[in-house]
Amino acid sequence: MSALPLDASASVLPEDAEQALLIGRVWDVETGGPRVAAVSGESVFDLQDVACTVSELLELPDPAATVRAAMLDPERSQPRWATSDVLRATLAGDTSRPHLLAPVDLQVIKACGVTFVDSMIERVIEERCAGDAGRADEMRELVGKALGGSIGAVRPGSPEAAEAKRVLIAEGLWSQYLEVGIGPDPEVFTKAPVLSSVGLGAGIGIPAFSSWNNPEPELVLIAMSQGKVVGATLGNDVNLRDVEGRSALLLGKAKDNNASSALGPLIRLFDDSFTLNTLREEEILLRVDGPDGYRLEGRNTVARISRPFEELVAATHGRHHQYPDGFALFTGTLFAPTQDRDQPGQGFTHKHGDVVTIRSRHLGALINCVGASEDLPEWTFGLRQLFGYLEAQSRQPAGSAGR
Repeated sequence: MSALPLDASASVLPEDAEQALLIGRVWDVETGGPRVAAVSGESVFDLQDVACTVSELLELPDPAATVRAAMLDPERSQPRWATSDVLRATLAGDTSRPHLLAPVDLQVIKACGVTFVDSMIERVIEERCAGDAGRADEMRELVGKALGGSIGAVRPGSPEAAEAKRVLIAEGLWSQYLEVGIGPDPEVFTKAPVLSSVGLGAGIGIPAFSSWNNPEPELVLIAMSQGKVVGATLGNDVNLRDVEGRSALLLGKAKDNNASSALGPLIRLFDDSFTLNTLREEEILLRVDGPDGYRLEGRNTVARISRPFEELVAATHGRHHQYPDGFALFTGTLFAPTQDRDQPGQGFTHKHGDVVTIRSRHLGALINCVGASEDLPEWTFGLRQLFGYLEAQSRQPAGSAGR
């Protein structure tokens, strides 16, 4: 994959990076493994003596206070790398130098679907088209006429939603996507295996069997084992519209492929100036720049989400399901691309070489280049390799790396 044509330090970090508490993972070429890290100004601090994994760090009573204190204590952390050097290597795809990885490690990657009315309608269209992009315009018009504009104001699970369901069934238009869009229970699924997500600058994968697909720019909540949300990052829930459109039972095939989950650039921890409430009004911008000069722009306005964050988290974690290492939760997307790219009526689909930029004011920018899942680097660093690396590091003197 070619280097991404963007200036690193100027484009990737949040607009208020000076106030942001940013953590993630850096691949350390010196020790041959991932290090927990914090980014502050032009310094990237090695936090491996504070916590061996991001999951462990987020289990501390006050992760934000711990990270701030550690960056002031030379016995606990080291400013080992320059921020601009790490970001440039990351965007260049230069694995011979220290570079960012996806900022989570042991967390399970969960995702919520159909949490915005606009994308809900597009899921209905996919289903009605049976994955055939050529029928999308026709079905969009038919479904739009039948649903009208009123369904957007319906609160999921409310009596009004139940009445809308009754009417739609009578019209022969009820869908499983409408069930999770306005019904009592949100859709929550496992997006990707632990440690399989790619980070900033990595290739994102479209498998050869898909010819109708798109990016899904999303806000991703980061929760610790008790279900408390302690931070957030950006995500691309790469989607194969033709596969899921054939059958919702193909969700795993549509969502979980090599390099199909992208997270980053970093996790921003909650503190006094950045909270869950900050994110309720976040604007997530999407831009796709094609190798053919094509450009697609979109916006995911989180304020238009149909269910509050707390409801999505409660549907994921509770007495019914626990996550001892925490979880990352994709919260869904408003964006569903309908803009034609090639033939009229065919809509949007990715081409190899597309550069996808997902950006927000408080979380920075996640930038990736589209490639074939079959041709991108295979996922080879799993739990066994991580535990082997951590065991080897435990035999080293504390704080020895980089000194």
